[in-house]
Amino acid sequence: MKATVNVSLKEKMIFEVEVNGHKIIIDADEKAGGGNKGPRPKPLMLAALGGCTAMDVVSILRKMRINFEAVNVKVDGELTEVHPKHFYKMHITYEFTGKALPLEKLEKAVNLSQDRYCGVSYSYAKAMEVTHEIKIIVPKVSKV
Repeated sequence: MKATVNVSLKEKMIFEVEVNGHKIIIDADEKAGGGNKGPRPKPLMLAALGGCTAMDVVSILRKMRINFEAVNVKVDGELTEVHPKHFYKMHITYEFTGKALPLEKLEKAVNLSQDRYCGVSYSYAKAMEVTHEIKIIVPKVSKV
C-alpha cells in the first residue's frame, strides 16, 4: 500500500497540497517570505496525530455503545530550539463530555488507538515521546 500527496508552489511560499483528492493551502509566515495564507507544515503533524487518534477513539466508543455528547482532542508539541527544529515530544489531551461516562472504557478506547490502531501515533512514538491524558467534562444542568 502506498500513499502520495502532491505539493505545488503557487506563489511566494504558498503551496497547494493535494491529499486524497482534497486541496489545502500551506504557507510560511511573513518573516519567512510567506503571506500567512495557510498553516505551516509542522503544526499539521499535530493535526495528523489528533485526527488519527480521534477517529479511532470515536469509532471504538460507538462500537462499545458509549453515549457521549462531545469529544475534543488537543495535541501539544514541543519543538527543539536548534535546527533542524523538530518535535521531540507530543502530548494528547482527550476531552470527553457526557453524563456518567465510564472511565475504564474511555481508557480502553484511547489505549487501543495508541497501542494498536493509530498509525500516526505509532510512527511518531518511534521518533519522540508521545504521552496522553483523559479529561471527563460533565455538562452543567441549566436551571430554568
